[in-house]
Amino acid sequence: NTVVRESSGINAEYGGMSRKNTTTWGRQFCPAHPNVPLVEDYRAGDTVCPECGLVVGDRVIDVGSEWRTFADDTGDDPSRVGAAENPLLSGDLTTTIQFTGNNYEMQRMANRISNSGNDRALVQAFGEIRLMATRLNASQAIIDRANTLFKNMTDTKALRGRSTEANCAACLYIACNQEGATRTFKEICAACTVTKKQIGKSFKLILRALNTSVEIIKTGDFMSRFCSNLDIGHKAQTVATAVARQAVDLDIVAGKVPVTVAAAAIYFTCLAMDIDKSAKDIGDVAGVAETTIKQTFRAMYPSRDKLFPSDFVPKVNLDNIAAK
Repeated sequence: NTVVRESSGINAEYGGMSRKNTTTWGRQFCPAHPNVPLVEDYRAGDTVCPECGLVVGDRVIDVGSEWRTFADDTGDDPSRVGAAENPLLSGDLTTTIQFTGNNYEMQRMANRISNSGNDRALVQAFGEIRLMATRLNASQAIIDRANTLFKNMTDTKALRGRSTEANCAACLYIACNQEGATRTFKEICAACTVTKKQIGKSFKLILRALNTSVEIIKTGDFMSRFCSNLDIGHKAQTVATAVARQAVDLDIVAGKVPVTVAAAAIYFTCLAMDIDKSAKDIGDVAGVAETTIKQTFRAMYPSRDKLFPSDFVPKVNLDNIAAK
């Protein structure tokens, strides 16, 4: 059908009816076909009669999606604006231009122009925290808490002169503990390039400067994750948790760190339940040396009758268990 546009307020073809007569009680209609549903052409912004092509109304507002896609790949890209403003940064909203290829200098100059000195340091630190958290499979809640801790420490200037990466690692360690996803110092060290000693110094300074504390690490904090990575089942996890708790309560493993006690309890449980997991397998997951696990196991072995739950039935004779 040919679209017929009115050149004036009077449409001679349809008996001199003006455009204002094509609307009744807020409803538009074609004067020649008043019962025919009109078609909206969003591209042209017109309302057209499908029978005769008469343009009944124009300047139609498009109520569809307002964005345009600038993505390299195909498909809809709902991104209409940049990232949300970071409340931890003091600067105003800025535009970040991504450069490709060998445009490193242009990227560096753009970052210098768009960010102040303090914000530039914070952005770099937040990137370090996110990278380490990704290696640890940490959640977004942990990342946000670690970023807040680092921002607070920056405001107090208590960590000035220390390694930024060590400070980020210490903030991430505290955030994991406070969010209930405890990680060991050794795991944090594996996710960065600084030493445990450097992280420990920053950790102590943060606790002192912010007047905060972390929960005492217990063996149960690691048991679920270690058993899941070892794929030894929920029943073995329950027994190992009970063994570790009893060993601590009876003061059998005094002086041993919780992660070592947890690894030894898992090893003892695997021996009792005849699960094919060696001390080396458990040590690789827990980050504990094989000899340390066996030494802790030997300290626990004389009290074997007191460690396991009363309803536990071992698959092997506990008196004949020998370290593999």
